Amino acid sequence: MQLPVIRKGASAAAQGCALQSACQSASLDDGLAHLPPSIRAKVQDHPCYSEQAHHHFARMHVAVAPRCNIQCHYCNRKYDCSNESRPGVVSEVMTPEQAVQKTLAVAAAIPQMTVLGIAGPGDPLANPERTFATFRQLAEKAPDIKLCVSTNGLALPEWVDELTQYTIDHVTITINCLDPDIGAQIYPWIVWNGERVHGREGAQILIEQQQKGLDMLIARGVLVKVNSVMIPGINDQHLKQVSKFVKAKGAFLHNVMPLIARAEHGTYYGLNGQREPTALELQTLQDECSGNMAMMRHCHQCRADAVGMLGEDRREEFTLDKIADLDIDYAAAMAERIRVRAEINAKLKQQRAVKSCSGHSAASATTRSLRVAVATRGEGLINQHFGRAEEFLVYEVNASGQRLLGRRQCPAYCSGPSSCGDGEAVIDRIIHALEGVEVLLASKVGFEPWADLERAGIQPNGEYAMQPIHRALRAVYAEMAAAGKLDLPAPGTVGCAA
Repeated sequence: MQLPVIRKGASAAAQGCALQSACQSASLDDGLAHLPPSIRAKVQDHPCYSEQAHHHFARMHVAVAPRCNIQCHYCNRKYDCSNESRPGVVSEVMTPEQAVQKTLAVAAAIPQMTVLGIAGPGDPLANPERTFATFRQLAEKAPDIKLCVSTNGLALPEWVDELTQYTIDHVTITINCLDPDIGAQIYPWIVWNGERVHGREGAQILIEQQQKGLDMLIARGVLVKVNSVMIPGINDQHLKQVSKFVKAKGAFLHNVMPLIARAEHGTYYGLNGQREPTALELQTLQDECSGNMAMMRHCHQCRADAVGMLGEDRREEFTLDKIADLDIDYAAAMAERIRVRAEINAKLKQQRAVKSCSGHSAASATTRSLRVAVATRGEGLINQHFGRAEEFLVYEVNASGQRLLGRRQCPAYCSGPSSCGDGEAVIDRIIHALEGVEVLLASKVGFEPWADLERAGIQPNGEYAMQPIHRALRAVYAEMAAAGKLDLPAPGTVGCAA
């Protein structure tokens, strides 16, 4: 089948969606198995809400909202920072009309795209005219694409009714605290009724508005995900209370993200030495919060103009000057999206229906858990060379199943297409990022990094190239269990902790 997008002066190119079914247990079903079927149906193809969906579906953010109504100590909304991947950063701020044009072009070229979100670079609801003009046009021209908004919540109560007019049934609110004394350490000021309100008073207003908006959304049946930034020494322990509170209010998913605080970003925290959490600190907090509600562990902390699958960024392919040269059959593009989406969902449904799989036969209650890092470019496959990976998915595997613990970001070992840069320094940073990992799965691993990883206690493995991640995890676990490498110590002896 040919693409409905045709470049002027060029022949149409065929594009397919590479999919492979992978047998997986019910315990892998995104941590959302407790939700009613009606809610799960809404998130099954939402890559930002469903851990399973993020391997197969794409999303897009459009940067139409430059203004913000609060200041956060971890935020600096710089433009034209194309090498940065963090919230609040964009390469071009668009008008609603440009955003719609770009969305339709991307959705035609990437039929796996299911979600369009507005997340900045400021706050969408501090720019209501631009935000709702974008939603209004897209609801008419691409009704099959889910529309989402991410907000700090200050203006949310004022715009809940407007949001629900555009069938926006997914909203993300960033809630970093419930205590205004903690909030005063995160937010120096907010803009309220046209005036700046500083410190504790401003934080109190923000917290009240966030909670009011959350209540209003839940009452209208809107799915709410809560984002929280983990800031060591400020709100890290407090976030357990936040998680319990937002679940009681009706939020269905909590995304605890690590603080990004680097001096080169020009943020208050970055310039004043506020440290970022380690990967293990983040995982520990997520585990402690997971007793209260489902936790999102696959967040990529995307730019406000991200395009493509989570973990990839194709925005340079769809700059405004490039999409001006495209002819698009919009009806054909939407039909193709619907077809591809149905095909993917059918295969994911088959996976969910499988209650048990072979591969853990050698494991038992006497074996411990295993942590495995995976290099992947998406589609649920082990399809990335170790040297090209800038992040790894880390899984915990045991006799009962497996779960995603999160993402570990690091510099790519290879700095160029055919040569490696300062490999020795880079491998040290990669090994540090993979603390606690025992096995690393990639499509290929070079000789030198292989030896370095082994010396650090991480076993590289390239035997499962292009295989489904979950199937490979089961196979590796079974092999190691059969070899006795995962045996728990006998009672009364000292051994390896799970």
